[in-house]
Amino acid sequence: MSQQIPQSFVDQFTSNVFHLSQQKGSRLRMAVRNESQKGESAFYERIGAASAIKKVGRHSDTGQIDTPHSKRRVTLEDWYYNDFIDEEDKIRTLIDPQGPYSQAAMWALGRAMDDVLITAMQGNAYEGRGTISTIALPDASKLISYTSVGPTVVSRLNIDALRRAKKVLDKAEVDPSIRRYCALGAEQLESLLNETEVTSSDYNTVKALVRGEVDEFMGFTFIRTERIPQADASYVNATGIVDAGSNDATETDADHVLCWASDGVMLSVGRDMKGRIDVRPDKHYLTQVYASMGIGATRLEDVKVLDIACKNSA
Repeated sequence: MSQQIPQSFVDQFTSNVFHLSQQKGSRLRMAVRNESQKGESAFYERIGAASAIKKVGRHSDTGQIDTPHSKRRVTLEDWYYNDFIDEEDKIRTLIDPQGPYSQAAMWALGRAMDDVLITAMQGNAYEGRGTISTIALPDASKLISYTSVGPTVVSRLNIDALRRAKKVLDKAEVDPSIRRYCALGAEQLESLLNETEVTSSDYNTVKALVRGEVDEFMGFTFIRTERIPQADASYVNATGIVDAGSNDATETDADHVLCWASDGVMLSVGRDMKGRIDVRPDKHYLTQVYASMGIGATRLEDVKVLDIACKNSA
């Protein structure tokens, strides 16, 4: 900014500062489990499903059941924003940009927080203590949006893909009382309106969803974000299942839609977003606007996170 401020030197007199279009902070933070963390890395305990044993007779020995127990590791990363405002800038522009810069700093950190959460949902999780295993998002959690013609024809997001996402979560016995979310971009949200085989009630709900009048559909609360990166998606032609194999096809630069149950993804906060405004005597008493945070994220349970690959809009 300090190199760009001359663009604002006033030939016209104004006291307004305008923020250009941008995502204003985090949209995903309140849709995941939040925990505080001390130390660079922390381990979160997970208890799996166990099976009961039938008693075989009177006075029989008591058997032992090994309850599945595992740990997921979260490592903190530090993020920051820093910019300078020269005293001469305030005089020449007739504005004091400290407030707007502070707001821009917090918005930038919020967007970085969403990027960390998206990476945790799509990328590797780390399990164990001592010997750490790398856990990729399993193929069973990856879906392809395809048309009624068959899974060899990848489509933009459609109602059927959302139905299948709901079914996958239901079959995994994900507690229906836990709130479910769906993050998607404007292109894939708009594509739902192109459905010709949905019921009128579905169509009306999706139409209201796109207009922003409702945010829930098919059990999912929708969050629009343009921060999910495009990535190739390989899948089996015959089934449409994302997998490895000689009969794979690839959708290049596919758009991705993420669905998850709120407690299946965790944001761990070591140091929450915090800002400072200081005077720097070593730089001619300019004003420094600084903000930082220390956060980490992980999938706590793989079956509670789904990645749907869709045909991109290009």
